[in-house]
Amino acid sequence: MLKSIEVPDCHYPRDPSLVRPRSSPPRHSLYLSNLDDQKFLRFSIKYLYLYRKSVRVEALKASLSRVLEDYYPLAGRLRDCDGEEKLEVDCNGEGAVFAEGHVDLSVDEFLVASRRPNASWRKFLYRVDAQSFMGVPLLMVQVTYLSCGGMILCTAINHCVCDGIGSSQFLHAWAHCAAKPGSSPPLSPFHSRCILRPRSPPAIAFSHPEFTPAGPQISASEHLAQLLQSQPLVPVCLTFDPSEILQLKKQCVPSLKCTSFEALASHVWRTWIRSLAPPPELRVKLFFSVNVRKRLKPQLPIGFYGNGFVLGCAEGTAGELVSSNPRGVVELVQTGKARLSDDYIRSMVDFLEYNRVKPDLSATLVISQWSKLGLEDVDFGEGVPLHVGPLASEIYCLFLPVIGDLHAFTVLLSVPERVASKFEYHMKNLWGEQPDCPGEGLA
Repeated sequence: MLKSIEVPDCHYPRDPSLVRPRSSPPRHSLYLSNLDDQKFLRFSIKYLYLYRKSVRVEALKASLSRVLEDYYPLAGRLRDCDGEEKLEVDCNGEGAVFAEGHVDLSVDEFLVASRRPNASWRKFLYRVDAQSFMGVPLLMVQVTYLSCGGMILCTAINHCVCDGIGSSQFLHAWAHCAAKPGSSPPLSPFHSRCILRPRSPPAIAFSHPEFTPAGPQISASEHLAQLLQSQPLVPVCLTFDPSEILQLKKQCVPSLKCTSFEALASHVWRTWIRSLAPPPELRVKLFFSVNVRKRLKPQLPIGFYGNGFVLGCAEGTAGELVSSNPRGVVELVQTGKARLSDDYIRSMVDFLEYNRVKPDLSATLVISQWSKLGLEDVDFGEGVPLHVGPLASEIYCLFLPVIGDLHAFTVLLSVPERVASKFEYHMKNLWGEQPDCPGEGLA
């Protein structure tokens, strides 16, 4: 198993600064929808970009100031809304945190093991002194200049303000302004989230299994939770090329057609359960992000960068997943996706108005798809990145883009150390009749 690298400490030649919009933004409070301020989204999306050639810090700051004219809520701060649990953005133009670092590390040294994040990578993002999530600026940036002339750019974008699509839209706008000084972002952002306000009166017409426990299975759920917490989690990172994706999809035809995401997500979910080996009667779930911009009626406006996704939910027992054929698991994923109609999404928004709850994660794998966001095309004027991914590996599973191959996927997921080899073995053996991992039973 390829090891990651321990990053040297960064040297900061000066204190971080606040980059404000070039002109004063309109001072107001931005309403956040029930999809925006969900409790499980109260964190920052952290991206790490590696570039062969660096861009001057002055150019990055100037272009950031320019793009914050358009994306001015990212220069604001979160605040409670009238003492309620709900949040809003105070568009006060306070600014984004920008840090400049230097490190004795080359691009090629980082690339050697860049597929496996480790905790030391957090040095690439300046840590602000905040007492709580509410005190963290909505946008934080650190550019770290490498000894070879390359750079690493890390951003932390508050998930309550935008989703993956919205964050990519912002990063592309910033890169465009950096590469072409004096230009405007190619796509105007749409700020208002009022189209996602709850209905009056509310109409909760569905059960919403994303937020409700699967049933009376506490002891079985505790078994899985204890396994996930009993030992350190280690990242497993595997790339699937187009031929391997096609092999997964072919196992469902001709009786069932499926997308590349559905085939791979089903395979990851089944392999995760097979490796962890929870009690067969345990009901398990798969959550996956689904873009609903075009599922709503009317559709969300072009340029909308708020949270325009909901969680699709597939569920079944652990025993069913392990014993099922590929088609059966794919059908569970497709059923979870198919239910996401306009009525269902509106019902979810209404449900969240009266139920400030987090999704049920007791026996759940969560997959977030970064591979179709265009992150690999963000060019600040000196070329596209050599690597793009998260700052650290978490328990959520990420589908990452593969630089140079639009049809390939990199799967990144942290699993308990004891099952890492087993998980990797079964992932790469795909869906055939598989013997147990050499030297291991199914525990």
